[in-house]
Amino acid sequence: MTEKLKVGIVGGTGMVGQRFVQLLDQHPWFKVTAIAASASSAGKTYEESVQGRWKLATPIPEEVKDIVVQDASKVDEVAAQVDFIFCAVDMNKYEIQALEEAYAKTETPVISNNSAHRWTPDIPMVVPEINPGHIEVIAAQRKRLGTKAGFIAVKPNCSIQSYVPALHALQEFKPTKVVASTYQAISGAGKNFTDWPDMLDNVIPYIGGEEEKSEQEPLRIWGSIVNGEIIKASAPLITTQCIRVPVTDGHLATVFVSFENKPSKEEILDRWLKFNGRPQELGLPSAPKQFITYFEEENRPQTKLDRNLERGMGVSAGRLREDSIYDYKFVGLSHNTLRGAAGGAVLIAELLKAEGYIQAK
Repeated sequence: MTEKLKVGIVGGTGMVGQRFVQLLDQHPWFKVTAIAASASSAGKTYEESVQGRWKLATPIPEEVKDIVVQDASKVDEVAAQVDFIFCAVDMNKYEIQALEEAYAKTETPVISNNSAHRWTPDIPMVVPEINPGHIEVIAAQRKRLGTKAGFIAVKPNCSIQSYVPALHALQEFKPTKVVASTYQAISGAGKNFTDWPDMLDNVIPYIGGEEEKSEQEPLRIWGSIVNGEIIKASAPLITTQCIRVPVTDGHLATVFVSFENKPSKEEILDRWLKFNGRPQELGLPSAPKQFITYFEEENRPQTKLDRNLERGMGVSAGRLREDSIYDYKFVGLSHNTLRGAAGGAVLIAELLKAEGYIQAK
């Protein structure tokens, strides 16, 4: 590629927006040319708008410091400067739906980190290694929106990345029942310990809306396209508990699973080791070379040690063993703001670019 695609980040001042800024710095295919946020941030440089609120360990990239933040609601102005946008805004569901559709109708593809459109029937919710074929529903969506180039694609909830890839690699054995408890980092709430001192030395056994997402979104990912809509799968049955723990980044899951055709432990480990998907086949810039890594050590994966595996884009598993009630149990881990949020969305954009859905205007 000789010329990079121009990217806008709508919601660029929040934690996920900051991750987008970080990940797109020196990206081989994409260049940030516009950042938009609330009206209160508009008119300031990006550096000014996040002063005292920059949450990442790395400094603000030089290339974006002097970009003047725009008002995200001025859709036409922002869209005129970019080939596509990432959206990570903090608004209510219906406002987000309206905003993302407005951008799409300017013929600007939208890659959303938000949950607002995850159940819109003709909008693909994608983990690129698992259900890349769902992007084919975009043709039906464009017909509904009346667009030629514009569309919306979304990434799923961050919590499911810690266990769904491991289960997906075992689909040939037909998982029937899954119990998963997730232990989720505070960055999943857009916070760090400075923002949220009450989380120090504390565990909160509730994250609003998270358990329903964790139980239902995998079924949509495993669903199929029927008459221009994604119909969710009927199995496996999934039940979850989602717990906030005093960790900066990384969602860990403990998983119990039964199968219609029970595999051996050796078969499970073989499938995990060998599993790859479309991003690996295409050699996408953000794709992990090894998607699922299994640790033989009894005390791994650990959040602090293993969340940054494959630049935070790999997932890991460990402690696989047979169970007295279910067939097997294991532990999974993923980085929630990289694989689970901004990084996952960047990988979706790379897939859509490689498959011809995102082009220069």
